[in-house]
Amino acid sequence: MSAANPAGANLSASPMTPEEKLSGDMLMLTSGFMMCAAALWLAVYWSLGHQYSTAIPLIFQGLSAATVLLYWRTRKLMLFAFVQLGLILFAPFAMQWAIGNFVSSSGVSLWGLMAPVGAVTVLGTRQSVPWFFAWLFMTVMAGVFDFLLAGNVPTRVDMATVAVFFVLNFAAISVMIYSLLWYFASEKQKLRAQVDAQHAELKLEKDRSEKLLLNILPPAIAERLKRNEMNIAQGHADVTVMFADIVGFTRMTEELSPVETVKILNDVFSMFDEIADKHRVEKIKTIGDAYMACAGLDAGANIHYADAVGSMALEMQDKVREYRERTGERIEIRVGIGTGPVVAGVIGKRKFIYDMWGDTVNVAFRMAADAYSGAIQVDLMTYRRLHNRFRFDEAHEVEIKGKGRMQVFHLMGRQ
Repeated sequence: MSAANPAGANLSASPMTPEEKLSGDMLMLTSGFMMCAAALWLAVYWSLGHQYSTAIPLIFQGLSAATVLLYWRTRKLMLFAFVQLGLILFAPFAMQWAIGNFVSSSGVSLWGLMAPVGAVTVLGTRQSVPWFFAWLFMTVMAGVFDFLLAGNVPTRVDMATVAVFFVLNFAAISVMIYSLLWYFASEKQKLRAQVDAQHAELKLEKDRSEKLLLNILPPAIAERLKRNEMNIAQGHADVTVMFADIVGFTRMTEELSPVETVKILNDVFSMFDEIADKHRVEKIKTIGDAYMACAGLDAGANIHYADAVGSMALEMQDKVREYRERTGERIEIRVGIGTGPVVAGVIGKRKFIYDMWGDTVNVAFRMAADAYSGAIQVDLMTYRRLHNRFRFDEAHEVEIKGKGRMQVFHLMGRQ
């Protein structure tokens, strides 16, 4: 046995789950208790002058040791359970019949109750039912035989010994059952705590993934993606789209290091993100030094979505001015706003992006591209939505690429 390689012996065995390992440990512990009890009880009987055949206890111990060794080498839990539980069930009745009857053996057959108890913890509640009825059947049959053979079986044990062993049997069985169930419940609580910890970690990772997804996509689109929908596209009859870009940033990058370039963009666009959250405007994406946002995708969340975009544009100007004064960076932005219908959706299967298309998007982009530094230029539709609550300059007619002559306005502030 010492020459065996336990690590190599288990190479072919499939990995056990924590529950299966606990069940195997429980059954090994029960088997150990039973083997020790058989040897101890036999020694006590002999010390009291009652010498019985050692065949049954020795056979039980030998077979139990063999099944434990087999399980230790193969980790075949079901085979180990059925063989060992069978030995635990039948050995006490065999010992009772060898001694005499239920009374003279001091109810040693009660040890067979460990079989259905072990089956509950190892095999589960449903699989333990046959073991319980098997023990019950054998107990009834033993009682019937004792009744029919009463007076024909000589009593070889004095009542004092019988009384002592009745106490020992009941006490030992009670301690074993309680100890096994306590150990089982304790280990179950540890496993449950591990499972709860794993669930908490999974929930934390899920929340992180959810937050990351919502940082990329609007909530409604994220929900549709999680339902494995394909070709997600949705038309919106009326939204307000905004583009903002940093004036002359391409020329600035020639004078800046890559780290400084990224830092400025991150500082400015992070300010824009905070402003967008404040006004409940949906950030769509950044394109180089341009920032795109939109309101009205969910009109129920913000009915005055054009007002939200207008307020955001004004606050963006204020924040950029503060940033310029604080850092000394020569940063100016120009903003273009357009209002009208768009189509929005997710394109691609990998590294997908939520995007918007339509004439309104093109108008907003051209409003920003043709605006002068520091201006917020809007189209006629946006002006009509906002002129009662915001201040504008006089209308201008400008040539917009792809649109021809258009009437535009510059947003100056709130009324």
